[in-house]
Amino acid sequence: MFDYMEFQSFGPGEIVDFYSSPSPICMLQEQEQDLAAFFPELIESDWQESRCSQSVGSQSSSSSSSSDDLFTSPPSPPPPPRTYKPCFVCQDKSSGYHYGVSACEGCKGFFRRSVQKNMVYTCHRDRNCIINKITRNRCQYCRLQRCFAVGMSKESVRNDRNRRKGKKEAVKMTIMETYELTAELGLIVEKICRAHRETFPSLCQLGKYTTNSSSDHRIQLDLGLWDKFSELATKCIIKVVEFAKRVPGFTGLTIADQITLLKAACLDILILRICTRYTPDQDTMTFSDGLTLTRTQIHNAGFGPLTDQVFTFAGQLLPLEMDDTESGLLSAICLVSGDRQDLEEPSKVEVLQEPLLEALKIYSRKRRPSMPLMFPKALMKITDLRSISAKGAERVVTLKMEIPGSMPPLIEEMLEDLQNLEKHQKKQSEESRAEQNTSQHTRTASSQRMNSSASLL
Repeated sequence: MFDYMEFQSFGPGEIVDFYSSPSPICMLQEQEQDLAAFFPELIESDWQESRCSQSVGSQSSSSSSSSDDLFTSPPSPPPPPRTYKPCFVCQDKSSGYHYGVSACEGCKGFFRRSVQKNMVYTCHRDRNCIINKITRNRCQYCRLQRCFAVGMSKESVRNDRNRRKGKKEAVKMTIMETYELTAELGLIVEKICRAHRETFPSLCQLGKYTTNSSSDHRIQLDLGLWDKFSELATKCIIKVVEFAKRVPGFTGLTIADQITLLKAACLDILILRICTRYTPDQDTMTFSDGLTLTRTQIHNAGFGPLTDQVFTFAGQLLPLEMDDTESGLLSAICLVSGDRQDLEEPSKVEVLQEPLLEALKIYSRKRRPSMPLMFPKALMKITDLRSISAKGAERVVTLKMEIPGSMPPLIEEMLEDLQNLEKHQKKQSEESRAEQNTSQHTRTASSQRMNSSASLL
């Protein structure tokens, strides 16, 4: 039946169309299928072996025969270039269908703003300005009319705005529902707020009074202002101790840990409190008895080089707009910190701090649902307070040499140990282990002197 296989020959220079029907490749495939039906042994052995040898030969040699070329697949055509639909308004590249028509981002935004704000435009020509990519910003009146003419819908803008407003309200409601104080946290917040208000009256409750003493220029120290400041500072320290005793769980700590926490955080809390009584338009601060001093007077009263840093911190507190509850919670967090040096039970202190952190987070986010970053910003102020306290410890050293008499006992006792703590931390990073052992004896003697503060508790 198969006496011969018919191949079509081509002369030199002729163009072969392999994609017309029937093609040589198709003829070969059909004949191969016919052979497989009648001579399976031939296909299994000689025929496939012959094809394999041809395939290997075509890969190894640089030039191939015309029969090998028949089995070479043609290269895939390149993808067609991307086409952009024109904007119906200005013929710029469209970004999709907006408000019913194909439009670019520029015309989409222009139409939305015009409808939402009920804009009324005026054409300074004949109300038939040409609107295209180049001239679309020259006449807003004709551009808006062009938007209406091509089919942009006002109702689509209103519906889109209502959907966005509904989503924002849903997110706001979710935040308000999520951040609710539990009964336990609510009780903590109430206790902290009451303790803060009863130990630190707000600025609006004070009757302000001033003094003209050394208000013109900065001097090293005004002894009159120093005497008044040291008197007020002693009273403020007593109020801080009273506040600490009313922080939930604080009196459950060991006496040694209570004293350690108080001495480490006393200056932090004092600075935080005085900075909440900052009046920016007059650049003054008010003490608990109503005494209001300018920046220059506070410098001369004993703050010295610490003055500008304190006032800068006070200015940074203003955007937070903290109320009495937030100020009290932040003061309590400063006080109950498990990372203070020489604590006997730091883990117990950390457990006490956790509900305070949670209470401040929920309270601040509930008070400002649209400003979720206020809580971390408030916590970052603790780092700033500690930095100022370190400078305050250095100021105590220089102040002792400037005043004629001795430092008031309570101020010295509270701040001197902070000074020793700063020295000890520097020794740990700079000195050898042997020198650290020497400082250990100094710290032990200091802790013995600290026990005299237990009478305050």
